[in-house]
Amino acid sequence: MSTATRGAVLATVCLAFFMTMLDTTIVNIAIPDLRTGLGASLDQALWVLNGYTLAFAVLLLTFGRLGDRHGHRAVFLAGLAVFTVASGLCGLAQDPAQLIAVRVLQGAGAALLMPQTLSIIVTTFPPDRRGTAFGVWSGVAGLATIAGPAVGGVLVDVLTWRAVFLINLPLGVLAFVAARFVLPHGGAATRVALDPVGVLLSSAGLFVLVFALVGGEPHLTVLGGLLLGAFLAHQHSAQARTPLLPFRLFRDRNFALMNAVLMAALFATVGLLITYTLYLQSVLGLTPTQAGLMLAPPSLATLVISPLAGRLADRVPPRLIFGVGLSVFAAGFVLLALFSDGRTDAVALLPGMLLCGVGAGAVFAPANALAMRKVPPELTGAASGVVSTLRQVGTVLGASVVGAILQTGKDLVHAMPTALYTVAALLLATAVAAFLWTRT
Repeated sequence: MSTATRGAVLATVCLAFFMTMLDTTIVNIAIPDLRTGLGASLDQALWVLNGYTLAFAVLLLTFGRLGDRHGHRAVFLAGLAVFTVASGLCGLAQDPAQLIAVRVLQGAGAALLMPQTLSIIVTTFPPDRRGTAFGVWSGVAGLATIAGPAVGGVLVDVLTWRAVFLINLPLGVLAFVAARFVLPHGGAATRVALDPVGVLLSSAGLFVLVFALVGGEPHLTVLGGLLLGAFLAHQHSAQARTPLLPFRLFRDRNFALMNAVLMAALFATVGLLITYTLYLQSVLGLTPTQAGLMLAPPSLATLVISPLAGRLADRVPPRLIFGVGLSVFAAGFVLLALFSDGRTDAVALLPGMLLCGVGAGAVFAPANALAMRKVPPELTGAASGVVSTLRQVGTVLGASVVGAILQTGKDLVHAMPTALYTVAALLLATAVAAFLWTRT
């Protein structure tokens, strides 16, 4: 395969991936306009967010394995079609119930699509070039996660809340047409059985766990843990057949550790987004567009640094790069905590924001590349499903834990230092553990 063809494949999967990641954050800033325009209660508006998150998180593991069964290209195209159609239906919804229902469908389409992007990169790029490819992919992920408020703020201010969904229609059509022409037919189907008991237990466990976290029902985490424990026990007995979760993936210590690194990085990224979406508007009085633009510099830094870090990871031990990246990420949170007193001008936050973006950019690409480096071709879908699921769990945990901490103080300003220093401590602890235990 030529370099130009590989570039076209990467551009196509990254465009589709950008859409799915953007929709995890772009809707947040449209909630006030959505409530007014659709007559939704606060609880209904929150379920517009949570319905997508639930469907997305619950189905990633199963749909990742589906790529091994039916071929990554076919499942990618199916997911892209479902996601695009559901986006159009979201923009046309006439009442809150309709919007919540099609947001669930949109999340299912994203879950079909996202794991296949990882698998397609693994099957398209040779090992000595995957770091660079994952650098671009990770830059897009970082950009989409934090750029959502900026894009959403502009769309809501200029148009209406419906625009945050309808913008996916031209992007989705473009990505689908490009995918039909450029995606390789590699990663062929193996017709593995899907293990219905494993699918049921994993889906139920993830549903209850994620529902407990996003719905503010912490007592349900015990039930979610029990269901996931039952899933793991069942998978242990299924390893000789075709398990949904092949345990041999975790024989590679780096695979397990890099999933922990990615969870911590996503935890921090969402913690940053939630904290400063609230702070910039509620405390400093910025408009949605201004707040979104303030959150743009870290996303741009991530976009620039990720490909460079990925390219470097093809040449030097990746743990050196993401170890420094996690430390820089933590330093950004500490710097932000020092200037978030409710009186300092928003411009003073920019150095901390940029440090967070640089740190995130130095983490995602090397960690993804190292996690997928030794995955056998027949297990790329399963591995991609695991990575995608744990990334999403990290995202949900970040929103839940940071959100809970922000509610503990007498007001947002007083609670923020605890939240920011907690995230910084998690990043530093992850950096030390990963640096010490990662195999060179």
